[in-house]
Amino acid sequence: MIQISVVVPVFNEEESLPELTQWISRVMTQHGFSYEVILINDGSTDRSWEVIQNLSGNNKFLRGLNFTRNYGKSAALDAGFRRAEGEVVITMDADLQDSPDEIPELYEMIKGGLDVVSGWKKERHDPISKTIPSKFFNGVTRWISGIQLHDFNCGLKAYRNKVVKNITIYGEMHRYIPLLAKWNGFQKIGEKVVQHQARKYGYSKFGLERFLNGFLDLISVSFVHRYKKKPMHFFGTLGTLSFLSGFLITCWLIFEKVYGLSRGIKVREIVDQPLFFLALVAIVVGVQLFVTGFIAELMTSSNSKEAEYKIDEEINFDF
Repeated sequence: MIQISVVVPVFNEEESLPELTQWISRVMTQHGFSYEVILINDGSTDRSWEVIQNLSGNNKFLRGLNFTRNYGKSAALDAGFRRAEGEVVITMDADLQDSPDEIPELYEMIKGGLDVVSGWKKERHDPISKTIPSKFFNGVTRWISGIQLHDFNCGLKAYRNKVVKNITIYGEMHRYIPLLAKWNGFQKIGEKVVQHQARKYGYSKFGLERFLNGFLDLISVSFVHRYKKKPMHFFGTLGTLSFLSGFLITCWLIFEKVYGLSRGIKVREIVDQPLFFLALVAIVVGVQLFVTGFIAELMTSSNSKEAEYKIDEEINFDF
């Protein structure tokens, strides 16, 4: 039984890979862990895959996956999770800003009973243009998710193996793995202050747009969690409200017209009133939302999600 699987997404990090793998191997050897390191090359345009191939020839514990193109960090983590065999699965970035020296403590926290341990980069070596938006982003995520973590976006995390085998991540959902774990019944989520190191090679591959994408993803993952298996509850509720509001307004206009005629009061034609057309639109929209809900229910009952990435080559995986 492998004790630890280290899953590392790689995108244009050819310079840091030799040092990172040596560092991980040194830590594992010092603590006597049985382990594997899974490096997922996410469509790098530099020599990253060539470096992984060379390193794997000298390290039997190193596994490699090569994507046909850049699919994103979530796809890379999902591919690594599917192949991880360790009792504890640890993720980290390939840029050497996450320290492998944290691995033993993360491992012990999982073995101590936690399902997920998220790293917290309490002291960051990033410019203020990243730290301030990050604090705001994490604050909003805590408020919406109810999970009291300081740093949802930290790449250094540890999971019990059954956690990663029971979640599927896609798009940009890697920021919300603790949230996905919680919604899948894994409630024991902890946090550990970890060392954040200054970038040694290259430059950051993420810009400020990741914070906007992060908020959109948070809305998306919240919606999917609540209504994935019951879309009619969402569309049906909106459809009912829209249809009833339009229907009641129409009934009122008809009543007003009939009442006026019975009393000899001059009343505007119903079709001459803008409110009538608003009511008509509300009724049509309500029916459309109902139909959308039915279609979504049919799709939910018959659709199975396939992997949204293609793997070109694998190294050291035995099936």
